[in-house]
Amino acid sequence: MNAPSSVYIVGAGPGDPDLLTIKAARLLKEAEVVVFDRLVSEEILELVPAGTTRIFAGKAARDHHMPQEEINEVLGSLAKSGRKVVRLKGGDPFIFGRGSEESLYLAKNNIPVEIVPGITASAGCGSYAGIPLTHRGLATGVRFVTGHCREGKHLDLNWQSLADPETTLVIYMGLINVAKIRDELIKAGLPADTPAGAIERGTTAEQRTILTTLEELPACIEKAELKAPSLLIIGRVVQ
Repeated sequence: MNAPSSVYIVGAGPGDPDLLTIKAARLLKEAEVVVFDRLVSEEILELVPAGTTRIFAGKAARDHHMPQEEINEVLGSLAKSGRKVVRLKGGDPFIFGRGSEESLYLAKNNIPVEIVPGITASAGCGSYAGIPLTHRGLATGVRFVTGHCREGKHLDLNWQSLADPETTLVIYMGLINVAKIRDELIKAGLPADTPAGAIERGTTAEQRTILTTLEELPACIEKAELKAPSLLIIGRVVQ
């Protein structure tokens, strides 16, 4: 039996194909199979050569096309077939991308795996919207938080810790729970007039950005009818 091929878990960035790393672009051209997520843009998928096998493993909130356990097994099976496999994930694989779960599964099954980092949504979308994540005198640090909770679970975060006016708060997958996020942060002491923004489809031609306050954030998102993928940024840097 031949030794399994390597699986490359590659970050595709937030959408703009120009933000792909040189290594990611090279691996896409060399891949025999590309297993990709819903958040990978069409412009990036167009860089995959014709004839390369593509497998959609997309997941959206409350709508899993392929459960994570099945994705793990597919990656393992493809690698054991000897083909060069690229697992293409939106943003960075290790920032709310579940790349660590996939790499652990592969490693436990003695399948070589390599992680190729990508520009995460917070950096890419913030830059394209003109919002710095840190700025002297406004923010001494950044917190990355997921606003999405597992099925059947409540969003249980350390709100007291997050309600720090000196810190920029970046919330991935926060649209569904934006009202609760607003309420809990204000209850924990973050001023209601703290600047806040939401960025839909950041770095793409369809990007939309709204700028408001923490208190008005849910209403503004509803009025603008923002859809996923959207990123929330809360903190004085938004001003």
